[in-house]
Amino acid sequence: MSSLNLDDFTDLIERPDGGVRRDAEEHRARLVVPPGSLGRLDDLGEWLAAAQSSVPVRPVERPRVVLFAGDHGIAGREVSARPAGTAVELVRDVLEGGRPVSVLARRLDVPVRVVDMALDCDPASLPEDVVRHRVRRGSGSIDVEDALTLEEAEAAFRAGTAVADEEADSGTDLVVLGDVSVGGTTAAGTLVAALCGTDASVVTGRGGLPIDDLAWMRKCAAIRDALRRARPVLGDQLRLLATVGGADLTAMTGFLLQSAVRKVPVLLDGVVTAACALVAQRVAFRAPDWWLASHASGEPGQAKALDRMALEPVLPRGVAVGEGAGALLALPLVQAAAALAAELPVRRELVKDA
Repeated sequence: MSSLNLDDFTDLIERPDGGVRRDAEEHRARLVVPPGSLGRLDDLGEWLAAAQSSVPVRPVERPRVVLFAGDHGIAGREVSARPAGTAVELVRDVLEGGRPVSVLARRLDVPVRVVDMALDCDPASLPEDVVRHRVRRGSGSIDVEDALTLEEAEAAFRAGTAVADEEADSGTDLVVLGDVSVGGTTAAGTLVAALCGTDASVVTGRGGLPIDDLAWMRKCAAIRDALRRARPVLGDQLRLLATVGGADLTAMTGFLLQSAVRKVPVLLDGVVTAACALVAQRVAFRAPDWWLASHASGEPGQAKALDRMALEPVLPRGVAVGEGAGALLALPLVQAAAALAAELPVRRELVKDA
């Protein structure tokens, strides 16, 4: 029996300040550019003002990319274009600056943090600050066995909340959240299908490195089999994550909930973060107000999850590569929205009347 009570998050998480959002809307109506003429940027500026509880909105000055990493045993069923157990190679490339998220982060001057939760490698092969939260080496193959024990799931969830606290305490004012995994989209698809009550085929996508038709059918079958194991535990979100999630997805769920507690806004990346957000929404219904869907990755599971949470992507067509790259592409738009809301002058006639 777990000592972790997820129901506490329902009381701990408040919505962003609705009064501040109304003040931001009124302030927007006074600016030289008519309301609505900036399109989605108006909405982004008002969302950020409410999250910050500040009018005018403050600039986003200390964003950070946080990537949770892990290998999934289900990748051994050849459901991914990458060989099972090779997520560590992607992690090394991220750390060495050779992945899309690394290039974008360098260009945008945003630090990147990688958190190893369940990579299938010797922890000594990676820096200590990457591996210090690791729960286990790889996650179980969710079509026939649990991804984690309940104790491991609790440890992973607590690790995610600890990382959220570390980021909030360090002054991070917006998180770009992503994953680095092999087999993670299969686990994510299972969670989305289970929570939305859909069939495996509805949520099965091609992944970041596209798979062929045979691999898609194997992936669909794997999600179908995992769904049979997920349905009996739908009422217990921690047990659901232990059964068909994995250490990285469980940690991300904890991270999202604790970020909402700490009032740190989060940009969601692709289907994996969307699946974790969907689980977190089941825990605390107010939590999604602190998250922004950055882009539509093309994964059907992501589209299903975002629709269920009523989150509209900032970018209608992003990238499928994962690793936070798509979410990072949306960051300049959020920063632009903040700058426009804060720096555009009030109409002259209103200044004279004052």
